[in-house]
Amino acid sequence: MKKLKLILLFTLVFNITSCSKDDSPTLTNNNSRTQGIFKVLEGDVIIEMNGVIGSSSLNDFNTLYTAFPNINKININQCDGSEDDETNLLLSKRVHDLDINTHLLDNGLIASGGVDFFLAGIERTKGVNTQIGVHSWSDGGSIQATDFPVGHANHLPYINYYVSVGFTQQQAEDFYYFTINAAPAEGIHWMTNQEITTYNILTQ
Repeated sequence: MKKLKLILLFTLVFNITSCSKDDSPTLTNNNSRTQGIFKVLEGDVIIEMNGVIGSSSLNDFNTLYTAFPNINKININQCDGSEDDETNLLLSKRVHDLDINTHLLDNGLIASGGVDFFLAGIERTKGVNTQIGVHSWSDGGSIQATDFPVGHANHLPYINYYVSVGFTQQQAEDFYYFTINAAPAEGIHWMTNQEITTYNILTQ
């Protein structure tokens, strides 16, 4: 599914989700291993993720983390976008602040908002035969990211997010502007191995 990266008309306050492992939400009696696109695997420390990030994904993740507070890794099978950019960035920052690692499984795929989510990992690794796709965002109509000049405020939510998960300012800007110029919103660019290295997608 193609994700349309919406223009955010507010400043993201990341400290809303910047709680430590000791600041987890109040425990509930819901011990289900599956919530939305997330499933806790045997051993209770790894989540498998498969699907598009939606408006309920942050709550789904928090429910699982409450029940399984030793989660330290998310294995991604396929995440080809986000239907809710605000939730995606808040979820991603939450994952980063909990010191969780991300891994793209063999034959796995991440694209658009799925790539933003993957970058939340403290350690970011991938298997073989994977695909990582990027493109420009749009407002759902004719306006795209590339319609705004470099440095415009509409670019900042994504650049600031990349900085918040460990990129330097230069790395964040380089990667962001690469993505919006790599393909239009209705298209996709599958990153080469060299691009994956150049833009620090993996940590090892």
